[in-house]
Amino acid sequence: MAITLYELAAADGRRFSPHCWKAHMALAHKGLSYEAVPTRFTQIRERCGGAFKTVPILEDNGKQVVDSWAIAEYLDQAYPDRPALFGGETGKAHARFVQNWAQTQLHPQIVRLIVHDIFTQLAPEDHAYFRESREKLFGATLEQVQDGRDGRLAAFRAALEPARQTLKAQPFISGAAPLYADYVLFGPLQWARVMGRLVLLENDDPVMAWFQRVAALHGGNALKQPGYWAA
Repeated sequence: MAITLYELAAADGRRFSPHCWKAHMALAHKGLSYEAVPTRFTQIRERCGGAFKTVPILEDNGKQVVDSWAIAEYLDQAYPDRPALFGGETGKAHARFVQNWAQTQLHPQIVRLIVHDIFTQLAPEDHAYFRESREKLFGATLEQVQDGRDGRLAAFRAALEPARQTLKAQPFISGAAPLYADYVLFGPLQWARVMGRLVLLENDDPVMAWFQRVAALHGGNALKQPGYWAA
């Protein structure tokens, strides 16, 4: 039975969710082929019998797994003969730290830099849901949240300093070769590249060089996805 991955999609079909990109890169790392099913926000409840509220959702041999971290754990357990995503419990602990750092320090800044850009590229069927849910979350309109973003760019770049210093000493967040810790940082930056019209990284930034190295992995499928920078 083929593996299926339900991924969040914009109006033109481009995949943009940071969490779906983590799952995509995990599958590519394992060398597993899969069927990608583009899914709009308002279609998520239609997938898998309405059992889940979010994507990515992985279906494999009758098993359904939701959440990018759970998917990575499942893939390592189900396919131990394929390249490891975590490289053992120490690698998993490292990846967990990177994920928690990215989701608490980077995701909140990125969404405020690109939230209206995202809205303009969603299918019309998703507009009401996205605007209402995000404006309730932020307590402001999408336009207000994104307004003045150029002035916040330096703070975002400064927040990447732990990764920058790490990448001055080694080619990947995980060391000499990429592991899941690289993909959990790649996901939000790919989200910004695919949907944000603001270039978040400078060309001479070690993080940009790392991003391009990771995007070029596994046949370069990540860079084949339409985006606004780092091509």
